[in-house]
Amino acid sequence: MDAIFRALSDPTRREILRLLRAGDLTAGHIATQFPLAKSTLSGHLKLLRESGLVVTERTGARIVYSLNTGAHEDVIAAVFALLHVGAPQAAWRRGEVGQTPRHIRLALPTTWCSQNPGKARCD
Repeated sequence: MDAIFRALSDPTRREILRLLRAGDLTAGHIATQFPLAKSTLSGHLKLLRESGLVVTERTGARIVYSLNTGAHEDVIAAVFALLHVGAPQAAWRRGEVGQTPRHIRLALPTTWCSQNPGKARCD
């Protein structure tokens, strides 16, 4: 999972993924979209491939890149688990969820809840 987050940390790699959302692209077509040296772009593509975010298919001398949708689903699931998405807000306020040092508290402040009574997120 660390390799996926490392791959997503770079804006160029995120833009490559955005381009691939529209469909499969050759390495040459991807290269025309960036003012980068071929070696630099090759490094970005290699990291995306090694992280599992993209898959490749060689057709003769051409390499075609595609999004690996399974990897994206894994990323979403990991982020949801990290942030405890779906945990009841009452459990957050009682401190019953995520007592590890890396825990991120997303519960709304009680002052917001007292100013907005009846809001679903404050139950």
